[in-house]
Amino acid sequence: MRIDCLNSNAGLFCWMDLCPLLKEPTIEAKIALWRMIINDVKLNVSPRSSFHCMEAGWFRVCFANMDDDTVEIELQRIQNFVTKKKEGDVAAVKKKK
Repeated sequence: MRIDCLNSNAGLFCWMDLCPLLKEPTIEAKIALWRMIINDVKLNVSPRSSFHCMEAGWFRVCFANMDDDTVEIELQRIQNFVTKKKEGDVAAVKKKK
């Protein structure tokens, strides 16, 4: 999906970097993106600031207690969202020109 994630060797969650989807590198932009993921994608990922890290754009995706089918659905939703968001951003830039 071309989403960077932090490397780890174990765990029940992963950190994904959605910085490229932020309109600007601010906490406000991160919160707006987080709300969009909750409302549009119907996934409750956690912004990294919830864990005392203020770097905007990182989100924690928990996959604990999920079967393989549910994880696949979650990944597909994230992929669809990222694709639509990137395409929308490109279209908005072209429209401004």
